[in-house]
Amino acid sequence: MAHFVFEADLHGLLKLDTPIPNAPPARWQRKAKESSGAGPSPSPAGSVSPMKPANRSYSGSKTPAKTPGKSGAKVQSTPTKAGGDRYIPNRSAMQMDMANFLLTKENDPAENSPTKKEQQKSWAVNLNGFDVEEAKILRLSGKPQNAPEGYQNNLKVLYSQKTTPASSRKHGRYIPSMPDRILDAPEIRNDYYLNLIDWSSQNFLAVALDNSVYLWNHSSGEIIQLLQIENPDDYVSSVSWIKEGNYLAVGTRNAEVQLWDIQQQKRLRSMTSHSSRVGSLSWNSYILSSGSRTGHIHHHDVRVAEHHVATLTGHTQEVCGLKWSLDGRYLASGGNDNLVNIWPSVQGDSGDFSPVQTFTQHQGAVKAVAWCPWQSNVLATGGGTSDRHIRIWNVCSGTCLSAVDAHSQVCSILWSTTYKEFISGHGFAQNQLVIWKYPTMAKVTELRGHTARVLNLTMSPDGVTVASAAADETLRLWRCFEMDPIKKKEKEKANSAKSSIIHQGIR
Repeated sequence: MAHFVFEADLHGLLKLDTPIPNAPPARWQRKAKESSGAGPSPSPAGSVSPMKPANRSYSGSKTPAKTPGKSGAKVQSTPTKAGGDRYIPNRSAMQMDMANFLLTKENDPAENSPTKKEQQKSWAVNLNGFDVEEAKILRLSGKPQNAPEGYQNNLKVLYSQKTTPASSRKHGRYIPSMPDRILDAPEIRNDYYLNLIDWSSQNFLAVALDNSVYLWNHSSGEIIQLLQIENPDDYVSSVSWIKEGNYLAVGTRNAEVQLWDIQQQKRLRSMTSHSSRVGSLSWNSYILSSGSRTGHIHHHDVRVAEHHVATLTGHTQEVCGLKWSLDGRYLASGGNDNLVNIWPSVQGDSGDFSPVQTFTQHQGAVKAVAWCPWQSNVLATGGGTSDRHIRIWNVCSGTCLSAVDAHSQVCSILWSTTYKEFISGHGFAQNQLVIWKYPTMAKVTELRGHTARVLNLTMSPDGVTVASAAADETLRLWRCFEMDPIKKKEKEKANSAKSSIIHQGIR
């Protein structure tokens, strides 16, 4: 039998001068752009994107990769004992005498001396609590071996604790704490009572900056200046998209309500019926409702020449919150008189509109008004600096379902269409956004970054992104309602199945 012996020159290895290079640690390099923000700008095109992906780079030299087995193989050292290598045994080199001695040494009666047995027994008692020689691992009959009196197992506390059931464990989703994008909003009016941003179903974000309105296409990033008021004393006080997203209603300081065609980028009509600025707007099909500083709410039928079809008189001060329910049955209005009124969509028996509910619990101006998307009779409202409370109402029974102290001015509320949650925007002192769990009203998380009070919130048509406009002249986009990928796929599958059923019915 052939006998191969591998040997290496150890002295030759020690004389090597070139050390084995190690790959240096990776280092991150960040590049961030900052917008100047100094002075007025004709458009919010100057955007800041602090969430740029970081560039990963290495410094120093790197050892090129080597193919295993071809080059750079490990050097085997000479065995310390005589004998064959580990791959091809050599019987002649085996130390049979040494092996025989070790085997017979284990059965040497000298090792089983009484002193040795006592020592092993004491070790077993200290470690296990009983003598291993006297205990049996398996017993077919009889009682199990009892531990000595007074013995306590230190591991009992650790392993006897009950684990948390899987159903009761909290699986919190990931909510980014930083905005997905930041846009400049120069000359945005720092006025609590105005409603200056709105997001259309066609994915256009309308922003009112002083006397101009800009449209930002979220899909392409294109920015369009829709209008600019020529009168230097006038400014845009509210904007609101129709449900289809092809028309934009614009309210002004000079009591006008304008209707703009987005595709043609031209004004269709200008409706004048108020006597003071229009700070809030809301659509219900072809009916456009507008709230003014006088406390009056007007209904406009945009299809006819005589557009002013009704007047709602339930507030004594400016109407700053106005929102139609999703089913079009009720209109909720909040005013600077601390009142919340719920109006029906049709006139009463006397031919006049009167509120079906009036809530007086708020101690400050009510601008934040939002209807729950999955419960048509549930309304959320938020009070101003002197109130700071968020309240949930059942508009049918007129009861307050829950209330929570937000500890800061509530400027806006939006319900999530993906989760049983809603988000609120706040002013002094934190200027933050807060996500709340419904109906427990537990705080999910806070989103910070604005350096001045949050004026308005609006949501993207897919329900994922929330845009916040603040007095620090920035717009921040937060992807705080990202849908779980598995649930998203299931929802898309259900929608496709539903559409296929509809097509089959049409055929």
